[in-house]
Amino acid sequence: MTKLITKKLALETDEIPEQVIINSITAAVSEHRLPAGTKLGEQMLSDLFNCNRANVRRALSTLATMHVVQLQPNRGAFISTPSPKEAGDVFEARRTIERTLASCVIKNASPQDIAHMRDTIAGEAKARAQGDKPAELRLSRTFHMQLATIAGNEVLERFLSELTLRTTLIIGLYNKVGSSNCAEDEHLLIVEAIEARDEERLVLLMDEHLNHLEAGLDFERSVEPMFTLAEQLTITSA
Repeated sequence: MTKLITKKLALETDEIPEQVIINSITAAVSEHRLPAGTKLGEQMLSDLFNCNRANVRRALSTLATMHVVQLQPNRGAFISTPSPKEAGDVFEARRTIERTLASCVIKNASPQDIAHMRDTIAGEAKARAQGDKPAELRLSRTFHMQLATIAGNEVLERFLSELTLRTTLIIGLYNKVGSSNCAEDEHLLIVEAIEARDEERLVLLMDEHLNHLEAGLDFERSVEPMFTLAEQLTITSA
């Protein structure tokens, strides 16, 4: 039986409330616990994180600049609901950025970097086998951010961090029922291309990976929130 562990949201004395709220919401989005269109009530967030509403407003404003949250006049804050046009733009932007990162990754990747990526892939496979979708999604995003970190371009890394979150929202909203997020061997093939220092193949594999994700979208499909905001933001355990 699942129970809520509300103490996980308690703030430590040295924590900045806004950052804790931002981290909790982005983590919930990246794990598909917080779907597009979910209303983020200021008072509920204030109560949930034991902070004042000014902290909440600052956090929501930051999340809005990241395109994770939409602020609607007289209605409040909602998890962003990307349009089909926006979805296409996000995937196009990701292809452009990840192609650019590829040459830097080829040059910079160390044996330790490759080992870390293989560990992430192993974690993904384990989560997939156990049916742990939140962990699988989190590790998939981690894999792409590892590539950005290895590339060493902090500006592009920041852009990619935002785009991977927006991709997660898009997939959660539009992914075809029954389709997987990515083929089991796609990330492994990318690592093998890096290890072989084959830039042309790496770019091709990255494009194929993102094309596969985009092809799995069904813009006639929508998802309604199934849980309360407190449930979506709270870590659960058996």
